[in-house]
Amino acid sequence: MSQRRVVVTGLGTVNPLGHGVEETWKAALAGKSGTGTISLFDVKDCPVKIAAEVKGFEPTQLLSIPITGVAGREPLTQAVHPKDVKRFGRFTHLGVVAGLQAYLDSGLDQHRGTFNDELLGVNIGVGQGGLPEIQAVHDDYLAKGFRRITPFFILQSITNIVSGQLSVLLSLKGPNHCNVTACATSAHSIGESMRVIQRGEADVMLAGGAEAVICELGIGGFAAMKVLSDLNEAPEKASRPFDKDRRGFIMGEGATVLVLEEYEKAKARGAKIYGELLGYGASADGYHLTHPPEGAEGAGRAMVLALKEAKLNPDQIDYVNAHATSTPAGDVEEAKAISRVLNPHRAKPVFVSSTKSMTGHMLGAAGATEALLSLLALRDNKVPPTINLENLDPACVHPNLNIVANTTVEAPLKYALSNSFGFGGTNGCLVFGKV
Repeated sequence: MSQRRVVVTGLGTVNPLGHGVEETWKAALAGKSGTGTISLFDVKDCPVKIAAEVKGFEPTQLLSIPITGVAGREPLTQAVHPKDVKRFGRFTHLGVVAGLQAYLDSGLDQHRGTFNDELLGVNIGVGQGGLPEIQAVHDDYLAKGFRRITPFFILQSITNIVSGQLSVLLSLKGPNHCNVTACATSAHSIGESMRVIQRGEADVMLAGGAEAVICELGIGGFAAMKVLSDLNEAPEKASRPFDKDRRGFIMGEGATVLVLEEYEKAKARGAKIYGELLGYGASADGYHLTHPPEGAEGAGRAMVLALKEAKLNPDQIDYVNAHATSTPAGDVEEAKAISRVLNPHRAKPVFVSSTKSMTGHMLGAAGATEALLSLLALRDNKVPPTINLENLDPACVHPNLNIVANTTVEAPLKYALSNSFGFGGTNGCLVFGKV
């Protein structure tokens, strides 16, 4: 495979901590929780009444800068046109806003004349698609029959519409994909987009994930599996990865998009570079649909593969943004895997944190959001904390891991690793470095 280098030149996000990159980063460094009582549906009879929602979201918001560089198009001034609000599902609204943020942040719009539209692509992964919309349309059908099924139903629900709409809005005529691999979705979207650029099939990829399944079926389904925290009386304390009193994850929602770009192209146009995507590893557990094997063996292989491609020794990783969701088994086994892969005898412990303690588990958008936070950690030499970590589980303690609890730590950082694992036994690992 060609060794074309791939760098990150744009970031965009809408999540429970904020409606943009810097707002999100400020909240993460402050250890803010995005969890609260659910407002998106009536929780009276629901056993789990808390989630990490995106509050105050307006899909028709005006863009900070109009998009004018797309040849033959009128300037684009708002993310979602009012007439399109009912046409798409909430996950698409979130994904389009994050994607346009990232595109504007990259500065590509001012340089569109130097790019071939056929070498600009998109891969926005979505884990479950328009579950709230499927539920609502089904309710209408049961109550009023076929005639009340909206003609927008399919566009509201299928997963690849975020990628499709960004392709349409920005005239991205290269690869147009949508990974669907549960909670590893957007890590795989970023990694597979890296491969597309390495192969020369695109010079730029908008890559990331979107998710919005905080509805009766979404919360009810995960609650029935006994994987959600039901600490309803203290929402902000409910997500507590690595803590001995953890009792399940918090459902989150939102979208995050990274602009990946071939390094020489980015350098030639003087682009702002957040970091380089040095390595990507993907693996399968081949063990169980929902539980990791002892020591998270499959996840460990994904980390090894990413390090190998990055040409880094395990001791060189300074920070790990862990998948750690706040489930009893998952956190313990991941800690074992990180410790084993990143050298149990390393001279200096590696910093580890789980930002899901603040964002909740954003499912298909989790990997991209954690990749974004990893890049900002490298940029500012700051490790965001795992909040609510009051009593570190002894089973998560390893001498070579410094699990950062409750308060941001400042330290020199050069390389970061971000883990994402999903139901079905699928694993993804991304390694980023400063340029």
